[in-house]
Amino acid sequence: MFGKNNKSQAGLTFISPGTRLSGETRFEGDALIGGELLGTIHALAKVTIEPDGVVDGVLHCNELKVSGLFKGKLQCTKLTIANGGTVEGEVKCDSMEIFEGGQFIGIRTRDSLSGELLEANDEEPVLLKQG
Repeated sequence: MFGKNNKSQAGLTFISPGTRLSGETRFEGDALIGGELLGTIHALAKVTIEPDGVVDGVLHCNELKVSGLFKGKLQCTKLTIANGGTVEGEVKCDSMEIFEGGQFIGIRTRDSLSGELLEANDEEPVLLKQG
């Protein structure tokens, strides 16, 4: 109310090594994955996959940092693949950074500013009308 910060007070969610969760998951705050998470995941903040962590499924998040393994479909603003991290599948993101020792196996797409899809070819980008 008066002078209070209305920002979400959600804390860090930690899925420890040896833990395996499956199904639909939602994180209000940051998430640190040391175990296995399978299914559909919606995160409003940053998701970090630790070296022994595995995420397999569909992930929508603001930012993803991978030191372990991600397999599936990803939609995020920023993707960082750290040394030893692997991302395998379809990725839709605005920014991608791969450090030495990180792997990306799959396809990356990105929307243009107008919301039209870009088609890559050997010459100049071609805009494809949607719909």
